[in-house]
Amino acid sequence: MNANRLRLNSQKTQLIWLGSRHQLEKLNMVDIQLVSTSLSPLSAVRNLGVTIDSRLTMVDHVSAVCRACYFQLRQLRLVLQSLTSEAATTLVHAFISCRLDYCNVLLYGIADSQLQRLQSAQNAAARLVTGLRRTEHITLILRSLHWLPIRQRVTYKLATLVHKCINGRAPEYLAEFCHPSVDRRPGMRSADSGKLHVPRAQTSFW
Repeated sequence: MNANRLRLNSQKTQLIWLGSRHQLEKLNMVDIQLVSTSLSPLSAVRNLGVTIDSRLTMVDHVSAVCRACYFQLRQLRLVLQSLTSEAATTLVHAFISCRLDYCNVLLYGIADSQLQRLQSAQNAAARLVTGLRRTEHITLILRSLHWLPIRQRVTYKLATLVHKCINGRAPEYLAEFCHPSVDRRPGMRSADSGKLHVPRAQTSFW
């Protein structure tokens, strides 16, 4: 940085240690001197609109998404009487669905309780659009709107991304993770068969 006459912006730079609870407990959390700035480790940082916590549980990110969704739903409820059904659905897609879908591949494999929080936000949006009560069965409502539930939205996005990687339609830095010579993790292509493996329980959309 000094060679290029650059200086670290301490207002936009964050430091975080990632690891399990036991690994983090072994660390000596002290400030790190980087160039002319002293950085303190944080428990959660924000990057490209995604909040990442030190244990990668995505709890903080889910909380932020749910908070934003419910705020927008309260605002939409105030003007709902002046909107047609199509206009209400369009606004929900613009202010709610886009937040639920943004970088949702990062949510693959997180705790079911966190996915359920996002599902509750989607359910509230569906009931707002259709005007149905909380006692109505949400599966039928989502099906009538052609909305995939949150877990299936995550699985679909991941499967689409892997399909593009396998067929040469993704950037090279992503495609190399689906190469048969690389060790595979759950949800990626198998080194033996070259096929995408997703648990059966997560492949059913309804």
